[in-house]
Amino acid sequence: MSAEIILQLNKVGKQYRLGLVGTGTLSHDLNRWWSKIRGKGDPYLKVGEENDRKGKAASQYVWALQDISFNVKKGEVLGIIGKNGAGKSTLLKILSRVTSPSIGEIKTKGRIASLLEVGTGFHPEMTGRENIYLNGAILGMTKAEIGSKIEEIIDFSGCLRYIDTPVKRYSSGMKVRLAFAVAAHLEPDILIVDEVLAVGDAEFQKKAIGKMKDISNSDGRTVLFVSHDMNAIEKLTDRTIVLINGKVAYNGETSDAISFYLQNFEKREPLVTWNNIETAPGNQYARLKSVALKDQSGKLRNRFNITENIYLTIEYFDSNDTNNNTAIFHILNDRKQTLFASNEFVADDWIEKHKKTNAIFSSTCKIPGNLLAEGSFSILIAVGNYNPELIHLIEQDLITFEIYDSTKGEGVRGPYIGKWPGLMRPMLDWNIKIMDKKFTDE
Repeated sequence: MSAEIILQLNKVGKQYRLGLVGTGTLSHDLNRWWSKIRGKGDPYLKVGEENDRKGKAASQYVWALQDISFNVKKGEVLGIIGKNGAGKSTLLKILSRVTSPSIGEIKTKGRIASLLEVGTGFHPEMTGRENIYLNGAILGMTKAEIGSKIEEIIDFSGCLRYIDTPVKRYSSGMKVRLAFAVAAHLEPDILIVDEVLAVGDAEFQKKAIGKMKDISNSDGRTVLFVSHDMNAIEKLTDRTIVLINGKVAYNGETSDAISFYLQNFEKREPLVTWNNIETAPGNQYARLKSVALKDQSGKLRNRFNITENIYLTIEYFDSNDTNNNTAIFHILNDRKQTLFASNEFVADDWIEKHKKTNAIFSSTCKIPGNLLAEGSFSILIAVGNYNPELIHLIEQDLITFEIYDSTKGEGVRGPYIGKWPGLMRPMLDWNIKIMDKKFTDE
């Protein structure tokens, strides 16, 4: 392992037997024990299924992790993302030595501190102050080292008033605050943080992310960060690993890893339709019939060049009993941020058309080219009035679509190569003049 590599995994795997602890039979346990005595590998590691939760098990064994190999450099902040059950927490537990791998090799340098669950490593009967010393001792620090940091830890956690109270009386948010403060300030070489930060409030999450940046950039320590919050992953990490069914599906630059993850799990067709009014989204006042994305020629598509116009058509039933119903849509980026919204109110003939009762309306909106930046987007559809009590249906993520840029040396980018910065990318008008003066002229 080179000097700059602080963590190295080589073909690491973790196998479990479904429904049972151990192998489940005395003969299997004896075979496993005898193989270990003889210096042989586990005989039951040769069998087992991929960790796909959707399928019915055909084997008694499952690989929670399989063939995991990657390196982490000193001072790097590595993100790990994936669906629930993809193997993220299992991987972190192995790295934290909570459990051991079934197969493979892990090499590390220095101390590892982990924050995997609320209150992990805390003794409920001990006070917050006592637990700080306990956690520091577990990390191998002396009492003097811990004492030099304790006031900084207490201040960061915001738990000063309760620091001499047993932690069993803490709320889950207070436990997270104190646990993170301890893990971040007791100078581990590798800090492992799971989704647990989501329990904290927005102010603490912002402070925690800032602290993780500081310990990486200033102190040169390594952070492994697991989260379902794509904004946090993108702000904090430069490289991200995507886990799918216990395997590394992608390992690369964070922005590309997030796009890979979202495209693999949130792909939709360009047309969604309902033929039964009783089961269609909505209520007796309004029901959604279909949503479609088309190009200029009327062809159904969900991938468009950045210069192309996109046509969104919403068909819905409107009883007109509540008055002023309208089709509404929001365009969201792959971080689930709303970029803009629109509705039928802006149509010149909206009032005249909506005098009709118990009718099916088909409304099409043109989203102009040269507006959205490259990336993946989703659409939220609603029907009703902007009065919250009169929204009859809201459907999210019915359709996703992708914007790409095939221009080379043309358009808004000119000779620039790479993704254009920003959430939007409008083609704005510019007026260029050549001035008949020098820089020093008034």
